[in-house]
Amino acid sequence: MMSLHGKVVFITGGARGIGAEVARRLRNKGARLVLTDLDQAELAAVAAELGEDRVLTAVADVRDLPAMQAVAAKAVERFGGIDVVVANAGIASYGSVLHVDPAAFKRVLDVNVLGVFHTVRATLPSVIDRRGYVLIVSSLAAYAAAPGLAPYNASKAGIEIFANALRLEVGYRDVSVGSAHMSWIDTALVRDSKADIPAFGEMIARLPWPLNKTTTVDECADALVKGIEGRRSRIYCPQWVGLVRWLKPVLSTPIGEFPIRRITAELLPRMDAEVAALGRSMSAFNVESLRENQGSTPG
Repeated sequence: MMSLHGKVVFITGGARGIGAEVARRLRNKGARLVLTDLDQAELAAVAAELGEDRVLTAVADVRDLPAMQAVAAKAVERFGGIDVVVANAGIASYGSVLHVDPAAFKRVLDVNVLGVFHTVRATLPSVIDRRGYVLIVSSLAAYAAAPGLAPYNASKAGIEIFANALRLEVGYRDVSVGSAHMSWIDTALVRDSKADIPAFGEMIARLPWPLNKTTTVDECADALVKGIEGRRSRIYCPQWVGLVRWLKPVLSTPIGEFPIRRITAELLPRMDAEVAALGRSMSAFNVESLRENQGSTPG
């Protein structure tokens, strides 16, 4: 097990949800933290809670490579290097491929895929120097598709294979790479989706067990921290998600798709109608954050 005491951990999406809970646990283990996000106020609140002497925060958009490189440079300047990277920032869109706003589809890929690349590219030189660990936060969605979530599914599958390729590239340098795969977690992303699109919540409820279960942020953060300590190649939360990985070839067959197909004809048109009535293809928080932080630089 890797001791986290004194280690420098770089977390994107660190101001709320899973990122902030992981940061709290790492701070309790003696880690020094570099937290990026789009919300200055929430970053400041987390820094004040955890102790600003051991936390560096920066408002930075993962879609902006120079901004991420600037944060990485500040982290090295302040703490001497970066030992662990948690590429956690991610968003989702609403609606089917036929109806989703194309700009929202692109934003999901920009944040979830390019954002991971930018995070890793910016921090990797220091992680290599420290023979550290990179954790890519993917999802159960990398293994099992869901109607109305094609951009999210595509992005999470994409960064899983990105993590696998990166592991091959840096393994001989004694750098470890992992990917994390979670089912539905009780984060703002899931809560906002349920509130905005009632058909989305009903879809989750009607999935077969255990795919219809929601896990707490605390349980997810515990799993990620244990995985970081163990420099694991794959982290699952809950543990049954690991079984879904092995069932992936079956899930895209008629037998595997049957449980989803039987509810899609009813729920997907409702979802699209609710998105149209809502007037946006992602949560209000993400729409506003992305609008306000075009071209953000570290703060």
